Amino acid sequence: MIEDIDRDVFVRIQTDLLVVGDSIMTDRHHASNGNYEDDHPQNQIGGIIPAFPLSGWLRHGMEEVVHEYDGTACHPGEASANFMKSDVYERDLNDGYHEKGACIDNRKEDDGCVVFDLFGGFGGVPGKVMRRPIKFNPVRSSVNYTRGQAEGHYRRLNRNIVSRNADDNREPLRNAEVDAVANLDGCWHLSFRETKPEFFGLLAKGIDCLDTHKTDFMHQLGGARNFGAGIVDCHLINPLYDERELKRVFDRGKGNTNKMDEKDDQWAEEYRPAFVDALGKRIAEGP
Repeated sequence: MIEDIDRDVFVRIQTDLLVVGDSIMTDRHHASNGNYEDDHPQNQIGGIIPAFPLSGWLRHGMEEVVHEYDGTACHPGEASANFMKSDVYERDLNDGYHEKGACIDNRKEDDGCVVFDLFGGFGGVPGKVMRRPIKFNPVRSSVNYTRGQAEGHYRRLNRNIVSRNADDNREPLRNAEVDAVANLDGCWHLSFRETKPEFFGLLAKGIDCLDTHKTDFMHQLGGARNFGAGIVDCHLINPLYDERELKRVFDRGKGNTNKMDEKDDQWAEEYRPAFVDALGKRIAEGP
């Protein structure tokens, strides 16, 4: 069954506003051609959303699923446990994590717990899932969804922090600049170096978890969450779809074909339950 699944899968991502703490990389130095400023309402600036915040967001959803199965996940921090807060590592270990790399002390075929197997990051062991950045463009016709791209509208927002003293007449104390992407709609491209049933089971349940808890602070994406940013509607696009069917998902003038409906039934009734079952067995084996 796993041989029917391609190594490349896509996650549908839709959000009204996204602010990324470690910056959004834009192409305004050449795309705007000198005609538009980055805060101009008519600019045509595109750019890239880095994979770092996306990866952390996905991993958080997957860790939550592992905890639901009464399993522990590999700690995402440094193996030395050298953190700004001295007790944070111990509190995490009591909250559903095991020490980073502890699951590979006695190496086995599966390379530790399923989270470590997917994300790697210790002892030079690479993860089995490759997370790509999302390239966004404000012009829908220029978006190539089969490469994990999205429609999105970049702005640099300015926010004045003003004095509360009536005598100051709301005089600005400082100015805060924020890079933001609005009305993001597209997909995130993930590539598996190796395909295992439990990987797809965890991916499907992890994405469902993130979508279900999208208004929970801890499950939102990026920064500025208090301002409504990072609330993401997401779902795993049926991995059985071919390239033509993937494009059709984003064609607002077309619906599902009969073949796509058949594949949806196959995924829901055969593939996903089998992959989720494999995930449960993998977690039950312990790290």
